[in-house]
Amino acid sequence: MPFESYRSTKVAGLIGRHLAELIQHELQDPRLGLVTISDVNVSNDLSFADVYFTILPDEKSNVAELVLSGASGFLRRALASRISLRTTPKLRFHYDQTSDTGARIANAIDRAIASDRANDDG
Repeated sequence: MPFESYRSTKVAGLIGRHLAELIQHELQDPRLGLVTISDVNVSNDLSFADVYFTILPDEKSNVAELVLSGASGFLRRALASRISLRTTPKLRFHYDQTSDTGARIANAIDRAIASDRANDDG
């Protein structure tokens, strides 16, 4: 079991690195903004790869997810030519909301601190 998780972690890193290059250089879609691959999780049997991405501007996240999902066949074929695996995992794209969540938490903390300071002064 540890060998499989090490292998899937290594394959996930390769997929993420090559996908970033492919999206930047090969995928010419005007609906995409600046896409960054934030994480890739590959199943232990290497059949699926969940690809998490962020995009600037954030308003394009729904459109970008549709565009990337639509281009998953093209990206999978391009990955197959770059990475030597018996089978290339099927790609599933997901918008990574951790930065949004982090910003909301930081704002909530800032508001709580400001509220505490206002209560201490009053």
